[in-house]
Amino acid sequence: MRGHPALRDTFAGFAFTSATLIIGYLAFGFWTMMIFTSGFLGGLVLWWFFPSSVDFARLRAPYWIALALFLVHRVEEKMMGFFSFLSGVTGVSTPEITSWPVITLVLISVGAWLSIPILVKRRKSFGYYLAWTFFASMGITELAHWLVFPFFVDHPATYIPGMASVVPLAPVAWWGMSRLKSGSRN
Repeated sequence: MRGHPALRDTFAGFAFTSATLIIGYLAFGFWTMMIFTSGFLGGLVLWWFFPSSVDFARLRAPYWIALALFLVHRVEEKMMGFFSFLSGVTGVSTPEITSWPVITLVLISVGAWLSIPILVKRRKSFGYYLAWTFFASMGITELAHWLVFPFFVDHPATYIPGMASVVPLAPVAWWGMSRLKSGSRN
């Protein structure tokens, strides 16, 4: 198989990305949705231009390390008040953690990312799409803590909740993206 993903796979990736955008908007409003879901949009584009067929064995280390670092990142965000900070920046109140849009968004994103090992081992195109979205979210979207949010505070050198854990997370995600790219059919 050479070239772009099959039409049905492209449609599935587009539909999944669209659903994530819509639910992200319902949960957090427009600006936060644009930040949080940029990994899905970026992952969709990267997957389409660089459809991979790399063995999961080549993704195993960056995937599991990035997943562990993502958990550390989420703990840092929670402990340091990231969503309170975000609410102040966007003017949109933080939704309840038990609201249906937040629960659905977590299930869609994290739930799907947990299926990557199974789907990629089976060489499913959708699994590679999810791998691209995972690594793009961790390696591109999370850089917003350094490249976007500092412009919304009075002192750009201020600590933004979640900033510290992005330092090891992003390069591991780039490692994963380079492994995906190395298995690209284009």
